[in-house]
Amino acid sequence: MEKHYCSGIEEIHTAALKIIEFGSFDRIWIFKGELGAGKTTLIKEIAQILGVKDRVNSPTFSLVNEYQSTSGDIFYHFDFYRIEDPQEVLEIGLDDYLYSGRLCWIEWAEKIAEYIPSDFIHVQIEVDSLEGRVITLNRIINGEANG
Repeated sequence: MEKHYCSGIEEIHTAALKIIEFGSFDRIWIFKGELGAGKTTLIKEIAQILGVKDRVNSPTFSLVNEYQSTSGDIFYHFDFYRIEDPQEVLEIGLDDYLYSGRLCWIEWAEKIAEYIPSDFIHVQIEVDSLEGRVITLNRIINGEANG
């Protein structure tokens, strides 16, 4: 487990670099935090660092956005906030995305927990009393935290 603190938006770049390093061998990255905690903002910064030139925004209504980097890498960004029935994700071919070998960034994964692979990195974002962000990184292997 690693913890990082961002006191303001200017520190988001450093946090994104640390997440990229932490998750360098993982394909599924789950971002968890309350509405407005900064999940999409953090994903935008990660995408920029990884060379994505597309406009990155939350796929709240489409459920998934696909981005391409300047080097041709493909990334998938999911937002399941509006999911009412977890089986809805089967209609978009979720397994094909998750097992594609491409990097998948997932917001609101708890809404579809039964479909998430057992190995992923967990990025927990918490807002503190000063409006800073505490970012906790965990590697989950076979459903268990492994630092």
